[in-house]
Amino acid sequence: MSAEFIAYLQELMRLRGRLPSQFAADLGISHTSVSRWLSGKDRPSLVSCVKLANYTGVPLQRVLQIVGYLMPLEETTASELPDFQEYVKRKYPQELDDDLVTLIEDLIERRGEKMEGFPPNSESHRL
Repeated sequence: MSAEFIAYLQELMRLRGRLPSQFAADLGISHTSVSRWLSGKDRPSLVSCVKLANYTGVPLQRVLQIVGYLMPLEETTASELPDFQEYVKRKYPQELDDDLVTLIEDLIERRGEKMEGFPPNSESHRL
């Protein structure tokens, strides 16, 4: 079992003020399962991962990565992404003209300026 998952569970229980037995009851699983996870002797089943995702609000893909079922996705840099105008023209060749594409880009930039700093860049805020 990964140290990341054990730390994730410990932090989750700390933030929620839950003991392992209470946490197990919240998820609808046995206390023994949670104890085995915390000791690193076992990892959650896929069904338990879904329960964890629902309980925490963390996307299932992220829970599966933390548990070790999925490899983390490589981060893509902005330079590796297609140009927005190029992408939109390929996806919507008839529906959007240049003026609409420019308007959408402006709206996205304004939204980004308004949202700067939100949400906080920390996994613990999502627990």
